[in-house]
Amino acid sequence: MGFIAFLKTQFIVHLLIGFVFVVSGLIINFIQLCTLVLWPINKQFYRRVNCRLAYSLWSQLVMLLEWWSGTECTLFSDEATVNTFGKEHVIIILNHNFEIDFLCGWTMTERFGVLGSSKVLAKKELLYVPLIGWTWYFLEIVFCKRKWEEDRDTVIEGLKRLADYPEYMWFLLYCEGTRFTETKHRISMEVAESKGLPKLKYHLLPRTKGFTTAVQCLRGTVSAVYDVTLNFRGNKNPSLLGILYGKKYEADMCVRRFPLEDIPQDEKEAANWLHKLYQEKDALQEMYNQEGTFPGQQFKPPRRPWTLVNFLFWATVLLSPLFTFGFGVFASGSPLLILAFLGFVGAASFGVRRLIGVTEIEKGSSYGNQEFKKKE
Repeated sequence: MGFIAFLKTQFIVHLLIGFVFVVSGLIINFIQLCTLVLWPINKQFYRRVNCRLAYSLWSQLVMLLEWWSGTECTLFSDEATVNTFGKEHVIIILNHNFEIDFLCGWTMTERFGVLGSSKVLAKKELLYVPLIGWTWYFLEIVFCKRKWEEDRDTVIEGLKRLADYPEYMWFLLYCEGTRFTETKHRISMEVAESKGLPKLKYHLLPRTKGFTTAVQCLRGTVSAVYDVTLNFRGNKNPSLLGILYGKKYEADMCVRRFPLEDIPQDEKEAANWLHKLYQEKDALQEMYNQEGTFPGQQFKPPRRPWTLVNFLFWATVLLSPLFTFGFGVFASGSPLLILAFLGFVGAASFGVRRLIGVTEIEKGSSYGNQEFKKKE
């Protein structure tokens, strides 16, 4: 094991990375709060500023994937589709099987210049998660309770508000509604059977309301739907903790572009279109499991240096005073100060671990275990 590889496994290094992320995030959230005064004066300028502030936070996680762990992401698509990346508003449909699927999506948005303006239809619980939910609030992310009767008006209003967004946005939808587990899959397929829908092997039954509503509300703004099917070579199941420990993964992403005019305007027909899409995604996953590859031409968009430069900037700004302060505490010889400092370190460690826990499958929501039994 080389020295760099050894450093990547050390808890104190993880703690310092977490410290930079959390403190820089709080600073960014405070600046975002201050930018609210811009909204009534110039809404579009407010949006552009917050896109860049969000980039400064999210790109630190992308840096961990690209530069710290060295994870590689390969696209399987066609040249015409790749040439549209970062040049149009789109809806992204991504399978929800892995703890870091969102991070693989973010690394692609970063490489094509739309990380700061990327959007998602997120569960409302995330709104109250420090850094993540707070940053999303200022980005006008659409939150939902995943109960359509209560969500309908809120979701429609939030989507329509994005119709004049000034920067190209990729709007992510996890149409399955929750991460894949064997229990959720079994219940989901019982629902599929009761509705006379074909069973899926690698996905949960897609929930159509969010998709059809997004298509209806963003028609005229969004140019296309990108269907993204993600898997990892070697049958790996990566985690954010693995990334933090410097583990390298190889992600493959099959991307297909569907012009929005090809998607039916009728809600029921659009829902049927989505069900058919997931049957195709299932076939793609079956092919990947058998052959170890997706169809299409391979592309490896190069990583950009800005994520690393951004992290080094925050590390320089925040770690220098931390080291100076820590040295002063221990040099003072005061047991009270030393205990208070160690308590702060322990609290920071706990906070970082809690943030990582948000991504873990085993700590995911119970949504889907029972909700699939209810009529959509």
